Amino acid sequence: MKNKLLPFLTLIAFALTALATIAGHRTFRKEQTGALTEPVKSVFANYLKIESALANESAVGIGFNASAIANAVRGDSTKMLPLKVAKQAEILAGTRNLSSAREAFKPLSKSLIQYLADHNITGPPYVEVYCPMVKASWIQKDKKINNPYMGGSMRGCGTIKQKPSASGSDCQLTDNERNQV
Repeated sequence: MKNKLLPFLTLIAFALTALATIAGHRTFRKEQTGALTEPVKSVFANYLKIESALANESAVGIGFNASAIANAVRGDSTKMLPLKVAKQAEILAGTRNLSSAREAFKPLSKSLIQYLADHNITGPPYVEVYCPMVKASWIQKDKKINNPYMGGSMRGCGTIKQKPSASGSDCQLTDNERNQV
């Protein structure tokens, strides 16, 4: 009896494993290293437009570009970016002034910085910049600091985090400016 039961149990175990594999099949995120691919590439292109607008004290295009980010993330069948990026972009799209847009930009920046780190993205040459005054980071493409959180008054405030040899920032504040932040 044991001799007949063992092959039968083995066959059942194999069949159950096969069924579990088929039934539990999921599409996992496609791993990405090196340069960005679509739709992630368009997410970062729209993000950089928002960063530039905020740094230049302009709300023009923020809602449009943030909505484009949300749509790209939600429409991506490969799920390269987490849905929280779409939600963060939608919150940013719904802001009505620069102050609230800057606050909504922080979590979006944090998520995209995390994406670059997790996927070892090496190109195009994105750099992470940190502003000690608002205790937040952002992504930009070049080494010339263009602070989206402080705008025109302190556009150069920040430190490039990925380049330890960077000279730092020009965040020298007077007592009056410190009290306003």
